[in-house]
Amino acid sequence: MKVLWSSDAVEELRKRYGSDVKIWRLVYDTEGCGCAVNGVPALWAVNAPEPGDTAADSDPFTLWHDPRHALYFEDTLRISYQPETRSFRLASDGQIYTSRMVLGDRREQTSTADGRA
Repeated sequence: MKVLWSSDAVEELRKRYGSDVKIWRLVYDTEGCGCAVNGVPALWAVNAPEPGDTAADSDPFTLWHDPRHALYFEDTLRISYQPETRSFRLASDGQIYTSRMVLGDRREQTSTADGRA
């Protein structure tokens, strides 16, 4: 899988999540959707990939995905930002997967020596 990022998408993600976020995970989220074929694409900021994840060809961010979910997506994807709706679009040459991609921050907060985050 190859993922191309628009410069607007990169800028907006850094604005929203900070420039220290380098790792993202593309998921086909089926939580609350009823079954595995009724999911929605989502993009999560993460500290590290899940066991078994596969790295996509992606720059400037490292993007991971569950290889079992790759069948829901085409080989080359584009993530862009739509400023008029303040939303992210996931598309390929063949289709638009979503014009309002769900974003999430799934990073674990690291704690200091005295137990505070």
